[in-house]
Amino acid sequence: MELVFRQHIRTEMDLHLTIHKTSNLLKDLGFPTIAVAKLSTSVSELGYNILKYAKEGYFNVEKINYPRLGVRVVAIDQGPGIEDIEAALQDSFSTSGTLGLGLPGVRRMMDEFNIKSEFGKGTEVSIVIYKS
Repeated sequence: MELVFRQHIRTEMDLHLTIHKTSNLLKDLGFPTIAVAKLSTSVSELGYNILKYAKEGYFNVEKINYPRLGVRVVAIDQGPGIEDIEAALQDSFSTSGTLGLGLPGVRRMMDEFNIKSEFGKGTEVSIVIYKS
């Protein structure tokens, strides 16, 4: 894997810049429009979770060359963490009064989805989308 960029997330503007940069990366690599939309939506969801729950964090965006072309995005924060990951991955689960579709939706849209969280210490979500 090759690190393409790292973006610190403190504000919505930082998040919008990340969405823009990841979208352009996929377009430059020849990904279909639907893949660009899926990754943009996923980065948005993960970024808003960072801003809402941790106040700040960062994204690492990596290009995957082998075994096939893809992009990996890792969202990392040192926020409160997720107490019950299994519950958080169920549709309609929310600790903040939202629809609770963010993480489950991201998991459905991506080719790979991994989450690690330690309650009280932070969360790391890794997503991968491959070129079809």
